[in-house]
Amino acid sequence: MPAYAVIGGQWGDEGKGKVIDYLAGNVDYVVRYAGGNNAGHPVVNEQGTFQLHLVPSGICWPDVRGIIGNGVVVNPDVLRGELDMLSDRGIDTARLYVSERAHVIMPYHILLDNLEEEARGSGAIGTTGQGVGPAYMDKTGRMGIRIGDLLDSSTLESKLKRTLEFKNALITKIYNKNPLSMEDILGKWREWGQWLRPHVQSTEKLIQDILAGNQRILLEGAQGTLLDLDHGSYPYVTSSNTIASAAATGSGQGVKSINYVLGITKAYTTRVGEGPFPSEQDNDVGNELGEKGHEFGTVTGRKRRCGWFDAVLVRHAIEVSGIDGMALTKLDVLDGFEKINICTAYELDGKKIDYFPSALQDQKKVKPIYKRLDGWLQNTKGIRRWKDLPPNAKKYVNFIKKYFF
Repeated sequence: MPAYAVIGGQWGDEGKGKVIDYLAGNVDYVVRYAGGNNAGHPVVNEQGTFQLHLVPSGICWPDVRGIIGNGVVVNPDVLRGELDMLSDRGIDTARLYVSERAHVIMPYHILLDNLEEEARGSGAIGTTGQGVGPAYMDKTGRMGIRIGDLLDSSTLESKLKRTLEFKNALITKIYNKNPLSMEDILGKWREWGQWLRPHVQSTEKLIQDILAGNQRILLEGAQGTLLDLDHGSYPYVTSSNTIASAAATGSGQGVKSINYVLGITKAYTTRVGEGPFPSEQDNDVGNELGEKGHEFGTVTGRKRRCGWFDAVLVRHAIEVSGIDGMALTKLDVLDGFEKINICTAYELDGKKIDYFPSALQDQKKVKPIYKRLDGWLQNTKGIRRWKDLPPNAKKYVNFIKKYFF
């Protein structure tokens, strides 16, 4: 049975959690394949509101099992907090499995993340300070600690000793801070291994068995395509790959097993933190979008920057992720605007271009070229059928659809 991927088509915060929670009722497993607790997926259903950061969004469905794949970096303290919250609200958390290959966010990762961001000064990139970047650095530097290591007490101390000596040298000699305690971290390590043990599995083998057994898998992305380490607005990106092909790498299955990629985009554009944003509206329009859309970061609480829908960026996301179809969220936030703009191209050094340039200096210079559409000045909140939308709302959605597909 093939798998299906749901990914963000913008800079994240597109409403993936809502869509995944809705679709999860039709699958057997939901697999989170990348990122860490720097991502947040709010889920609202009959049981209430759930703020999830690591646990896959489909966990609220009684017959759905969740998997945290090998591509995720896991803060065990955050994961335990989420599982306790879910258990307290009647959700069976024994249905969650964690890859033994997933890397662990250690205390020194969080400390170094914040020290490095502080040292960047005016060049700060807007990291969430959750230790995700340093954990991925250790992964690629082949000095990371994996979930499976937490269960192996025989090598526990020797592995940590070598790594902590190096990290404490950075902390004390570069940043002039106090070193971290070996015993404190070992204590955490032992505690993590004890309570995590029932959840840990070789999840890539589990996923292969699921696919062979004709069961259905939904692959859940974190952040959005435009934050992809390779294909996003570098260096203002996340520390992992967020595009659809990463769903295969981060879950342990072949690319051919992914049958359909659904991209999620808002009817306008937002981003958290620093970085280029061609269609940003740093004015009354942006403020109105933010207020009506309740645009605050799930993890950081930071106010999101808001702007008009940027079709150039979304087309880039569609191309690099192989998106087959799109779900457009928060259309009702545009209710009441007399005129609505869609960015359909850029001007760069006096020339019209239809792509997002890779060079940061060019990303900062591009000027949006807009298509101006009439708004609908009607309330669309709560509308469930296409035929009930105002005519101009239909025109807006159809314009976006025809631009891409």
